[in-house]
Amino acid sequence: MKRLILEMGMGNDLYGMDYTKAAKRAVEDAFRHSTLSIFQSLGLDSALMEVRVTVGVAEPDKVDCDAVAAILPRGQAVVTAVKGGQNIDDPANGTSHVIATAAVEALYPIAPEHWKLS
Repeated sequence: MKRLILEMGMGNDLYGMDYTKAAKRAVEDAFRHSTLSIFQSLGLDSALMEVRVTVGVAEPDKVDCDAVAAILPRGQAVVTAVKGGQNIDDPANGTSHVIATAAVEALYPIAPEHWKLS
């Protein structure tokens, strides 16, 4: 598998302290920065693509990685939540604002012998 693309995104949940919601928003933000036109342009099967998502949040065990994977539009998704992101405490309201970061990698099985420069 060769990495074709790496995109980063940031998302938040300002009032619900929902780490999964913040993680989904971070992944969606990363999507807004890219398009994978290579599949249509070269007639490649996007089902062969592996998508590795790493989400950073302050409390990784509170992320539903399957729910995050479900929003990915194509490819075979693997989502991992790690320690990162940021919580901003709001003592006046007794809550925290959750900030998540996401790295989305798209990988594809590329055999060098099938490619040549022209």
